[in-house]
Amino acid sequence: MAEIITGKGLDRTHIKSKLMAESLVDKRVLKTTATDKEINILPDLNVIGIGGHSILDRGKSAVFPLIDEIIKNKGQYKMILGVSGGARTRHIFSVALDLGIPTGGLAHVAGASEEQYEKMLQALLAKHGGIQLTKDHIWDIPHKLASGMIPIMIGMPPYHYWEQPPRQGRLPMNGSDFGLFIFAEAMGARSMIYLKDEDGLYTDDPKKNPKAEFIPKISVQELLKRDLPDLLIERMVLETMMNARHVKAIYIVNGLKPGNLTRALNHENAGTIIYKAE
Repeated sequence: MAEIITGKGLDRTHIKSKLMAESLVDKRVLKTTATDKEINILPDLNVIGIGGHSILDRGKSAVFPLIDEIIKNKGQYKMILGVSGGARTRHIFSVALDLGIPTGGLAHVAGASEEQYEKMLQALLAKHGGIQLTKDHIWDIPHKLASGMIPIMIGMPPYHYWEQPPRQGRLPMNGSDFGLFIFAEAMGARSMIYLKDEDGLYTDDPKKNPKAEFIPKISVQELLKRDLPDLLIERMVLETMMNARHVKAIYIVNGLKPGNLTRALNHENAGTIIYKAE
């Protein structure tokens, strides 16, 4: 039972704890909350981000082989699929920018556009246990996974009008890649895999620069230090990885090539691995 502390010169009633009467923004207090006992809520979960622009926009020629591979791995691995909006999000951003909608509004409508791909993918996987996962039903995940379902969610984090002002321009900094990463971190997931239309990370966009060099493996510290002109993944993912306690590596693979997802689920390097150096 909690111990109630009153009197003794205190100007208010407290519940006895190590944070009693402490400022929760004091650096010294924050340091005392560090622990190595933080649990992994779902340590056997694999979060798979399916690029809207990279994969889903291409239609059945790209999506159907990927669905076959997901079904093939369903019995061995517990998976949650995350989608981004691709051309839909780009179009709605363009219209919203022209209308003068602020960044918080852009973040709000981006998630709504991703729901279209969420519904399409759920329809394609329905007979195999595909089911939509809304943010309000996060705590139903263990039941859904134990029942053999494949939850499908949007990647955009639910900051909405609470989205922080971006450092450059007006587009939200916390996009779909970041939303899926922070979800995987919160769940203590086994893997965070991003399916793109490139073989992995390059020193520049290989579609525009044929001299761009492939990077098979790199620490997030080194990658941030390089400050490359173009990245295949949102920079906020890399910055957040620096403080991650559960997801210490992410896999970026070409989802257009059958077998790459399976290799990444097996923790093989099927493209690029970005890891947090201790």
